[in-house]
Amino acid sequence: MTVPQPRPRRRKPLDAGPFAPEIGSFRLHLAAEGKAAKTVRTYTEAVAWFAAAHLIPRTSCAGWEQVSGHDVQRWLVHPLTRYSDAYASNQFRALQQFFRWLAEEEQLPDPMTRLRAPKVSEKLVPVFTSEELSALAKTCQGRGFAQRRDTAIIAVLTATGIRAGELAGIRYDPRDSRRSDVDLWRREITVRGKGGRPRVVRIGHEAARALDRYLRVRARHAQAYRPQLWLGVSNRGR
Repeated sequence: MTVPQPRPRRRKPLDAGPFAPEIGSFRLHLAAEGKAAKTVRTYTEAVAWFAAAHLIPRTSCAGWEQVSGHDVQRWLVHPLTRYSDAYASNQFRALQQFFRWLAEEEQLPDPMTRLRAPKVSEKLVPVFTSEELSALAKTCQGRGFAQRRDTAIIAVLTATGIRAGELAGIRYDPRDSRRSDVDLWRREITVRGKGGRPRVVRIGHEAARALDRYLRVRARHAQAYRPQLWLGVSNRGR
C-alpha cells in the first residue's frame, strides 16, 4: 500500500484584529458547553483565519455586523481550491456555529442562514492487503518485548479498526479494573474517540492471545507501573 505524503501547509494568519473580542467570547461559549479542547481550537481558529486572511485585507468590514453571506462565500473559495472538500466543509461549519451564536448573543442577522455547506465527496481509504499484513506480521516475529508489543498492536488494529489516537490512549492496570481499558476474558477494549467519548470494541481470540503474550512481557518491564498499555523499549515509557 502506498500512503500519499501530506502536502506541507503554510502557517495560517490568525491575527483577527478588531474581530478578536467576539472570537474570545465564542471560545468561552464553546468551553461552557463542554466542547472538547480540540473542537474549541478548531472552531475558533477557523473564525480567526476568516477574519485575518479575508475580512481585514479583502473587505471594508470593520465589525462582525457588517459581514454578509457573500463575504463568507468568497472566502470559502480559498479552502475549496487549496484543501480537500472535507476540510472546506469543516471550515464552513465552524463559521456557521460562530454566526449562529453571534446572532443569538447580539441580536444580529445571521449571514449564513441560507448558505449550504460544500458537498463532501466520498474517498476510498487505502487499506493494507492480506499479503501486506502477513508480511508486516512476519517482521514482528519473536519473543522479545518489542516483537510481542508490535504483534499485539497489529492484531488489535486489524481486529478493531480503531484510530491510532484511540490505540495510543488505551490504559492498563492489572490491579484495578476501574483504571484499565482491557478485559481479556470478555475480549473487550474500551477506547476513547473524539471528545473523549468511551466506546467498547471487541477483539477475536487471536488478538486476545497476542495481547495476553504482550501483557506477560510487559509485567517485567521497568515502566510497568505506567497507566499506558503500550510501553517503549529500553525501559522507556510510551
